[in-house]
Amino acid sequence: MTAIMPPEHVKMYEDVKTLLSAYAVNYYAKTVLAPLVAQKSLLMDHLYEDMGFHSRTEMGAFMKKNFPELAAEKPKDKLWKKYIYDRVNAIAPACATCDDQLTCFKCMVKELTA
Repeated sequence: MTAIMPPEHVKMYEDVKTLLSAYAVNYYAKTVLAPLVAQKSLLMDHLYEDMGFHSRTEMGAFMKKNFPELAAEKPKDKLWKKYIYDRVNAIAPACATCDDQLTCFKCMVKELTA
């Protein structure tokens, strides 16, 4: 997996995978879903979109089912990608050019008012 990533993404992928694995509810979530979410978190859209979900609500339900303790710790006012990368002390590649890195509300506000 990491061999096809740009070198700067390898550490982020590993850190996110490690975080998610630590909170996984079972072996499948740890060995299949954590690496998948880590890989998708490196993509350039919202995490729920890159995961193939239709809404943030679906993403939240997925995370609650597979990483319940992490989901319970996530502030309600933070998006998943922002929260995960804050936990690993990094900025997601998609967020690198965002002008709202500290709060990550801009895209959510746009979506809710559209």
